[in-house]
Amino acid sequence: MKTSNEKAEITKKELNRVFWRSFQMEFSWNYERQMNLAYVYAMIPILKKLYKTKESMADALKRHLEFFNTTPHIVTLILGINAAMEEENVNDQNFDSSAIDNIKTSLMGPLAGIGDSFFWGTLRLIATGVGTSLALQGNILGPILFLLIFNIPHLLFRYFATGWGYKLGTGFLKKIQENGMMESLTYGAAIIGLMVVGGMTATMIDINIPLQIGSGENAVTVQSIFDDIVPKILSLGAFGAVFYLLKKEVKPLIILLGLAVVGILGSLIGLF
Repeated sequence: MKTSNEKAEITKKELNRVFWRSFQMEFSWNYERQMNLAYVYAMIPILKKLYKTKESMADALKRHLEFFNTTPHIVTLILGINAAMEEENVNDQNFDSSAIDNIKTSLMGPLAGIGDSFFWGTLRLIATGVGTSLALQGNILGPILFLLIFNIPHLLFRYFATGWGYKLGTGFLKKIQENGMMESLTYGAAIIGLMVVGGMTATMIDINIPLQIGSGENAVTVQSIFDDIVPKILSLGAFGAVFYLLKKEVKPLIILLGLAVVGILGSLIGLF
């Protein structure tokens, strides 16, 4: 929702506040939407600067309360891009606000892969190796170097990525606005976002039915039958059931309790 004819502009002050707020990205992690509460908390300085009415502010807050999860060390890059898009949303009456969440959804998966590989899989191991070797010798520099080797690069990247994301978002948005590519970008981002959700469904939801049909060498499991039809079809069905219940406005806590009960009972009777 656009609120004023005056051009709104984000300054270094708001971006720095976003940087400091990004450190609590995992403090309010939840099973329903994971980092969404922390993400919207980090975006509040930007939203307060841009949106001056209660209605427009509420719309922006709801927009950033959708599901979000990525490597916390690189999250400021996405925050910066979203900040630029929110600024464009206020200044351009024809801007499609749905692109803001679509871009965020499409970036969080690929960037998480890069961030996890570098920060968790590489930098942390290097820091641990250096710190452990010194600590085993009784050197006090062991734990100190571990903290420095891991945290200095991550803190520097987190700080500079806030500005990089904002500049990248601003420049990129101007180009696609001039070329009339916003509709195509929004559509493409939505497709990528759905692909990310589909990939998460296949990898994060594991359902196995060990029940057998037949006996001896000819026995086949129910799970293998479903896998022959479509691999991970049970995971897809579970996702579809949860999505249906959410569309019916069933509370997420009720759904989680229901899944826990079904899983426990299914395991006890040998179904799962």
